[in-house]
Amino acid sequence: RYGLRAMVDLADHCEKAPVSISAISARQGLSVTYLEQLLAKLRKAGLVQSIRGAQGGYVLAKEAGVISVGDILRALEGDLAPVNCSELTGDEGGCSGSQFCVTKFVWQRINNSIEDAVNNMWLSELVEDSRRIENDRPFVRECDN
Repeated sequence: RYGLRAMVDLADHCEKAPVSISAISARQGLSVTYLEQLLAKLRKAGLVQSIRGAQGGYVLAKEAGVISVGDILRALEGDLAPVNCSELTGDEGGCSGSQFCVTKFVWQRINNSIEDAVNNMWLSELVEDSRRIENDRPFVRECDN
């Protein structure tokens, strides 16, 4: 969930210039060290790019409208299957009881639903939702006491 928050933050703020890890850290309340680990995985998956230099930071490697939530989650978590079942992952051999296992159909349906949901949600939609939520937030003035 933190990696998804970081990606929404990055997508929301990288339109004008690269975004520093420290800026994401401050806005999201996440440690810089943890963000470095998350962004390294996202960079390896081709979802973000790092820009070096004094004005460097991170930018999206693709448009937010073509990055699915599934792309992000798989980059960070790997396989999204709800259980370790060879029928879901396509592993050769499988378990010894897979031929007669009726519960595999339950896990297949759940897995298909998860994949359908995350593959049809887009980073751009989350950014829009985030902006809408932020705009609806009441302004709270901190008092000097």
